[in-house]
Amino acid sequence: MRILVVDDEPLSRHVLQAAVEQLGHQWTAAENGQAAWQCFNQDRPDVLITDLLMPEVDGLELCRRVRADTRAGYTYIILVTVLGERQDIVRGMDAGADDYLIKPVQLFDLQARLIAAQRVTDLHAELDRHRAELAHLARHDPLTGLGNRRSLDEDLEVLHARSQRYGRRFALAMCDIDRFKAYNDAHGHQAGDQALRAVAATIAQELRGGDSVYRYGGEEFLLVLPEQTPDTALVAVERVRSAVQRLAIPQPAAGPGGTLTLSAGIAAFDPDEAPTAEQLLQRADAALYRAKAAGRNQLALADSPAR
Repeated sequence: MRILVVDDEPLSRHVLQAAVEQLGHQWTAAENGQAAWQCFNQDRPDVLITDLLMPEVDGLELCRRVRADTRAGYTYIILVTVLGERQDIVRGMDAGADDYLIKPVQLFDLQARLIAAQRVTDLHAELDRHRAELAHLARHDPLTGLGNRRSLDEDLEVLHARSQRYGRRFALAMCDIDRFKAYNDAHGHQAGDQALRAVAATIAQELRGGDSVYRYGGEEFLLVLPEQTPDTALVAVERVRSAVQRLAIPQPAAGPGGTLTLSAGIAAFDPDEAPTAEQLLQRADAALYRAKAAGRNQLALADSPAR
C-alpha cells in the first residue's frame, strides 16, 4: 500500500517511516498537516497515518479535509496519539479517522492496523468498480455499447441549451437498418444481434471525434453532430451510410445479392428558429420515413427531397 506518514516530530516520523518500510509498504512523509494535505492531493495515498497534535493544520482538521474530499477512492486514516490524549480518540474518529495508535508505536500494533486498512481499502476499491460499472450500464446499451436513450436525453439537453444560448448549429440524424425484421426472420436473433453490433461499431468509427451515436431503440440509431449545417451533416451521414453498405452483410429481403443497408433522416438546429429538441427529433423521424418511402438505402433532409 501507499502510506502517507505525518508527524511534526522528526524522531517519531522517522520511526514510523522505518516501520512502514519494514512491513513492505511504500511511504511518503510530511512534517506537518499543511504539507500532508498537499501530498494527499498530489498522490491520494491508500493510508494516512497522522499525529493528532500539530501546529496550524492538526490531525483532526486533516481528517476532516480528507473525508470532505469527494473524489473516488478511500484513504484509511490512522490517528496517532500519546497515552494522555486518549480522550481525544473519539473526537478523531468523529472527524473521520478509522483507527488509532498510541505512542510509542509498536511494530505489531502497526502491522495489525495495516492489515485492517488493506481489507477496507480493497473493499472500497471493489465498491468503486461496481459503482462505475452501474453508472456505465445506466447510460449505455448493453448490446452495442453505445449510449442509450437516457444518455441521449441528458446529452441532447445540454447540447440544445448551449446551442440556443450561444447561437451554434448542430444536426441530428435518425438512422434505421432497412428491412431488419426480415433479416432477423431469415437469420435468427443471434445473427441479428451480431449485425446490430457490426453496424453500431461502423457508425461510431465513421464519426468525428466530437460527434456521438446512440442506440435509439431496436434497429434505430441517432447521430448527434455538433457544429454541423444541413449540408455538412448530409456529407457526414452519407459517409456512414456508405460504410454500412460496404459491410456487405447479406440481406435476402433486398433481392439477389442484396446487403444490409441504412436509411437516415436529418434535421438541423437553426439558432434563428430555435426549435426544441423534441421538434428536431420529430423532424428527423419524419425525414427518415420519407427516405424509407423513397426506396431505402438513402438519406433525406427534413423538409427536403430524399437523396
